[in-house]
Amino acid sequence: MDDAPGLEDLPEPVRARVVALSAGVLPEVVSLPPGLKRIASFAPARRAKLGGGALIEALADSDLRERVAHQLHGVDPGQGDDAVGAAARAWLLRPEGWRTRLEAGAETVAEREQGLEEQRESQLRDRVATLEQQLRDVRAAHRDEIQDLRAEVTKLRRRLGESRSGEREATRAVEAASREAQRARASAEAELEAQRREVRQMRAEVERRDAEARAGRRHERAERDEATLRARLLLDTVLDATAGLRRELGLPTSETTPGERIEAEVAAASGSGGTSRAVDTPAMLEQYLALPRARLVVDGYNVTKSAWPASSLEAQRTRLLLGIAPLVVRTRAETTVVFDAADATARPPVAPPRGVRVLFSPPGVIADEVIGDLVEAEPAGRVVLVVSDDGEVRARAAAAGARPVAAAALAGLLTR
Repeated sequence: MDDAPGLEDLPEPVRARVVALSAGVLPEVVSLPPGLKRIASFAPARRAKLGGGALIEALADSDLRERVAHQLHGVDPGQGDDAVGAAARAWLLRPEGWRTRLEAGAETVAEREQGLEEQRESQLRDRVATLEQQLRDVRAAHRDEIQDLRAEVTKLRRRLGESRSGEREATRAVEAASREAQRARASAEAELEAQRREVRQMRAEVERRDAEARAGRRHERAERDEATLRARLLLDTVLDATAGLRRELGLPTSETTPGERIEAEVAAASGSGGTSRAVDTPAMLEQYLALPRARLVVDGYNVTKSAWPASSLEAQRTRLLLGIAPLVVRTRAETTVVFDAADATARPPVAPPRGVRVLFSPPGVIADEVIGDLVEAEPAGRVVLVVSDDGEVRARAAAAGARPVAAAALAGLLTR
């Protein structure tokens, strides 16, 4: 009784090699079963692929296996035949010691599959470690953001409490002023009545004296007309002399006042004209952009690399411009996005949204310099917002009177 292992008992790589070897010599095998005759007419690769199942069932017949082995005797296995091929030929040809070769091939396949499994397991462990680190980083970023939001909420609550306290004090002041006004009104009415009586008395006296005054006024009018004539003549003389002296000395019209120097010193001492306060939240940024004639300058790659570091530079540019377009339409802020191209020889093509200007820095010039020139060219007093986390860019913008804006504040508006 043949207790040799069946084809289904072989490892998958050995079984596949047995099918490939059998398919290679199938046309030369005599007395093929009807199901294999059609397959024998196929190309070698198609025989193993399309007729593999039929070959496995047919090779369970030892006679067919021996006829296939007979054809394989004359086929050179080649110098590159590996342990899997040796095991497959051993199962088909059944030479002396074929079971040992078959077991050696099976062990080699098992060791190879175990190595591949260990390699895949190691790769999966590395991937899990990477994902866990990314998760820790995201959680840390979320904790920082939550802390910032809590601080902002605390500040707003404190301001709300101060506002409510001021409102209560103002209400008490209004009530006290109302009571005082009522008392003053009563006192004024009493005083007005006394004045009315006095007026009636004085009116009679005035009527009496009016008659006397009319006579005196005629005399005074003549003297006043004469004095007016003399004063007008003197005034014309002084004005003519002043105009001649101004022309002679070439004196310009005064454009300043004595108090301006004092006002400038007080403003400098109190810090009212100092550096601008930074904008760190999306809500603050949108409030400033809503101001009349607001100017927004964006440090392009500084924002995109902070918001979407895993994307390519092209994807970052596209995402920033598509996200900023609705914000510009909503706020109507004059907007310029500057990308650093100091080391680039060519400028990538971009399609800026309506209302947004896109600039690439010239060769050898970093985007920080272009942003600084744009901010310093703006007139004093205009609302200018510079979005960047770069310390030098923020410092230069603040020195020029602009307001530095955190990149996260703009990113928060883009993701709404």
